[in-house]
Amino acid sequence: MTTPPAPSDRPARLLLVDDDRLILGTLAQGLRHMGYEVHQAESAEDAEALLSSGLRPDMALLDVHMPGAGGLWLAQRLREIEHVPFVMLSAYGDASTVAQATRSGALAYLVKPLALTQIQPAIETALQRALELGELRRTREQLQAALDGDRVINVATGLTMAQHKLPRQRAFELLRAAARAQRRKLADVAQETVQAYETPSV
Repeated sequence: MTTPPAPSDRPARLLLVDDDRLILGTLAQGLRHMGYEVHQAESAEDAEALLSSGLRPDMALLDVHMPGAGGLWLAQRLREIEHVPFVMLSAYGDASTVAQATRSGALAYLVKPLALTQIQPAIETALQRALELGELRRTREQLQAALDGDRVINVATGLTMAQHKLPRQRAFELLRAAARAQRRKLADVAQETVQAYETPSV
């Protein structure tokens, strides 16, 4: 599921996840004062519940070390299933922890304690980067769909050639004529042709 960019008529929607209630409350208040819409969770499990209820944030800020599933598990969930970009927060700036966060796909890594004046530029930069990555992902999906469509059309053309003993161009034109007559996409007609061939007749 692809997360759309935040519309220009609403503030960016942030999901803030930290098991320290004081940090969570302070950061959430400060981010709201900056104009963001902020949703809070005290654990990866609480964040998962929010996502399951329909929350679709534009960006998540995740504490790395939390009881339970933890920030890195949630990061993987956000990246692979929700396609939600995220920034990692941690009191630890050691190379190992930073490397783990980087491998998880974090767009930024911020070391606590955090000054709100430092957070906003990081969030804005990450949001912009997320928009660019989203565009790239959508482009890849469109290209893949086009490639899949071409592949199906080629297979259907080959099947039509064999079935009607036609040259390739004539078989292709037959498929295209059928698509026009039915006012459907050529790829859909081709897919139907392939499926009909693969489904054994009773």
